[in-house]
Amino acid sequence: MRRLALVALALLLAGCGGDDGAVVASEVVATGAVDFSVRAQGELKAAKATPLRVPGQNFARRQLLWMLPDGSPVKAGDLVARFGAAQSKLELDKALIDLQRNALARANKESELEVGLDRVEVELAQAESALAIARRYARADFEALARNEVLDAVEDEEFLTEKTGVLRWRQDQSAERGTAEINLLGVQRGTLEAGAANKRGDLDALELRAAHDGIFMLATGWSGELPRIGEQMWASAEFANLPDVEALEVELRLPQQEAQGLAVGQKVELTPMGYPEQQAVGEVTWIASAPRAVSRQNPAKFVSAKVSVPVAAAKQHAWVPGQAFTGRITLLSAAQATTVANVALLGEGEQAFVTVLEGAKPVRRAVTLGVRGPARTQVLTGLEAGERVLLAQDIPGKSEEAGAPP
Repeated sequence: MRRLALVALALLLAGCGGDDGAVVASEVVATGAVDFSVRAQGELKAAKATPLRVPGQNFARRQLLWMLPDGSPVKAGDLVARFGAAQSKLELDKALIDLQRNALARANKESELEVGLDRVEVELAQAESALAIARRYARADFEALARNEVLDAVEDEEFLTEKTGVLRWRQDQSAERGTAEINLLGVQRGTLEAGAANKRGDLDALELRAAHDGIFMLATGWSGELPRIGEQMWASAEFANLPDVEALEVELRLPQQEAQGLAVGQKVELTPMGYPEQQAVGEVTWIASAPRAVSRQNPAKFVSAKVSVPVAAAKQHAWVPGQAFTGRITLLSAAQATTVANVALLGEGEQAFVTVLEGAKPVRRAVTLGVRGPARTQVLTGLEAGERVLLAQDIPGKSEEAGAPP
């Protein structure tokens, strides 16, 4: 404040009479200590955060039974939430019943296959025995046996040979078909066992633990509300975040007009709202490329900027994400600098001008500007101490150039 007072004393405001007797405000250029700063409000956030998701697989249903209060500090491995899964328990019971049915079906199929093969083997043994007898009689001498008995034996040999072939085919087919049906039941059992294993995994994953040290912060759902005890949730859905307390930052919002002198690397004095005794100094690390409106109800545009937070201060004061902060951003701090009021500046494109009184005549002069503050701007070249600058003065000759009457 003392430096600002010295500057105010050095920059004399005076009235200068024009040709028509009108009084125009002016100030005398002076060099002195300068401290440009702006204040802004924002919120403490984590630059790095680990998402905590509802445990489980394949979007299984979960019911929230218990959780830590929002904003609680946690250590790695601490239990932060517990869930229930009644639906998964029912599905696991159903899968176990299906496994028992599959085992009974397999045992029944194996028994049927064994009985069927035994029956075919008995018939095949009988047919082969009869075939051997028929062959012996078919090759007997006509003098030893009646002719009709020999002919019957020949016919029996042909029939039994064909029957034996059919029985062997049935034996092979029964074995192949039975093996395929048993293999199919085995595949079904593998599928059922995999499903049961997934359900067991779902029931085993009903606790959520912290992956590392941090602050337990609940995440809002699609409805914009925080999770509540008893609420039904889907597995793998985002449940909370675990901000890294080693990487905190404050996101400030400044009105567009006040952010013109903002630059990365500028120092910022941070103070949490409600705790003026807690202070820390960070620096601007990021500036939004374009201003944005905060809401539809407020058309005013603001520029966002992120400020680093010292780790030691955050731990000392136990700051947590979500706290409201105020920041005093130092745009320029110099022991000796020349400044001019913003209302005295005129511009054409990227070139800035001021109107300087040389004697009693206003003359336009180009200047090189430095840091722009809320009310004043640093002048690097173009002005000397002791010169008088007009405030809010039209550019000489502009009206004539535009064809307006004098």
